[in-house]
Amino acid sequence: MGLKVQNVTKSFGDNAAVDNINFEINKPGVFGLLGTNGAGKSTTIRMILGILKKDSGNINWNGKEVKRENVNFGYLPEERGIYPKIKIYDQLMYLAKLKGMKKEDAENSLNYWLKKLEVEEYKNLEAEKLSKGNQQKIQFITSVIHNPELLIIDEPFSGLDPINTELLKSAISELVEKGTYIIMSSHQMASIEEFCTDVLILNKGKTVLQGNLQEIKNGYNANRVELVTNKDIKDEIHKSNLKILKQLDNLYDISIQNEEEAQELLKLLIENGVKIEKFELKKPNLNDIFIEKVGNK
Repeated sequence: MGLKVQNVTKSFGDNAAVDNINFEINKPGVFGLLGTNGAGKSTTIRMILGILKKDSGNINWNGKEVKRENVNFGYLPEERGIYPKIKIYDQLMYLAKLKGMKKEDAENSLNYWLKKLEVEEYKNLEAEKLSKGNQQKIQFITSVIHNPELLIIDEPFSGLDPINTELLKSAISELVEKGTYIIMSSHQMASIEEFCTDVLILNKGKTVLQGNLQEIKNGYNANRVELVTNKDIKDEIHKSNLKILKQLDNLYDISIQNEEEAQELLKLLIENGVKIEKFELKKPNLNDIFIEKVGNK
């Protein structure tokens, strides 16, 4: 049955940090919780985890009210918090035991994740001796070592280089395959698009958009053209009264109001003998949609 958040509200004084939000996660996978800074994401996460009490509404897991004793949580906060002066092995074992794991199970899980994230060689070092990226991978291990049913990850890829980002993405995909329910909060829209089937966007505590991401995107018309040619075509584009959003050598990202404008540009380029290597209509991506929904508010 998964997680169900129903009519949940939380205020601090006269400020409604979360205002009557609703969403469900009915099957294993990654759910995107988005919003600008101060939109209510962290408050929502803390209510789900039981760190904050909600003012009204219901938060249920498999039909029962969410409590720490009936949900096996994992949490990767945006503010990292491993102990700098303690060896990696010691603190991972300590945190695993706090989650009720037996020593043998904890060691097996610890060694598995250290190897998976390529940080085995550091397990007998103090955390402060690791790079920030490797510290972040250790922090991730603290959130999954006990095999949580529900995992909440806040800005999981912040500060990671491309190689470590791919390692962490692989780990998240593996967790989904094993049946983990995941809530991901991030400002990196490309990562949300890569992982999330469903999303919810908050602005000032209110829901401004939610639903299946692909269905949301399908509701938009194409708003730009991605074009690769064999030469500079700025003159032709300007003659069409179109705006270049981005240019890199002969790769162009061009804004359009409708598909007819794109077809007119294509016709003009062909008439001028321009060799076209790529011509693709593009619908708004999640970053465009996010800015539309909250950027002017």
